[in-house]
Amino acid sequence: MKSVACGSQLQISRQLLTSVLPAGDSWGILAFLCATLWNLPVVPALNSTDQVTARQSIQQTYDLTRYLEHQLHTLAATYLNYLGPPFNEPDFDPPRLIGAEAVPSATVDFQLWRSLNDNARLAANYRAYSHLLCYLRTMDGDTPAAMPTLRHSLAHFRASLQGLLGSIAGIMASLGYPLPPPVPDGTPAPNSHFLRKMDNFWLLKELQTWLWRSAKDFNRLRKRVTPSAVLLHLETRGF
Repeated sequence: MKSVACGSQLQISRQLLTSVLPAGDSWGILAFLCATLWNLPVVPALNSTDQVTARQSIQQTYDLTRYLEHQLHTLAATYLNYLGPPFNEPDFDPPRLIGAEAVPSATVDFQLWRSLNDNARLAANYRAYSHLLCYLRTMDGDTPAAMPTLRHSLAHFRASLQGLLGSIAGIMASLGYPLPPPVPDGTPAPNSHFLRKMDNFWLLKELQTWLWRSAKDFNRLRKRVTPSAVLLHLETRGF
């Protein structure tokens, strides 16, 4: 509607110009045009919106997730070798026990997964990594000081995962979604050393599955957010 009004105004100005000013009066023409343009509605400046920031955050979070997948692949191989048989055997598949049961499973029905909205996907990821970080701290405590390289790898991975959790929180905030309630501190640890190894084994399995699922979630989400070149909104000044 604004463009139609502006076009009509310019058309009227041209008609007035030819009827009022004599031919060859260049200074008069220039002054008339300046006065006409001065009185046109002000076109507000374009500015990037929160969607642009959200898209950048989603891309960075996706990249971080893929990096964590690579990082975990190396860490898991080292840690399972530390646990020894049967945990480092390819066919070992024990049941989830005690602490690992509290970690939300990344395994979900495909149709149910596709039916989730963006808020539900992000909230599920946030809750899962909040739980997983708690158990990673317990795993770190179970690692002997005599293995400094493994402890360093665990600490580095935990810091990266903390960064991923913060990135998810940032995306949710930029999209206007509330954060899920915080996970209570402290995780129940089994008394048996073997059962603690079982929990740590399952923790690594869940981490691998969650990172794979998160990469799918963030890839899907970044495709749903329109590119920044399109998402430039007019400031609300008369529009």
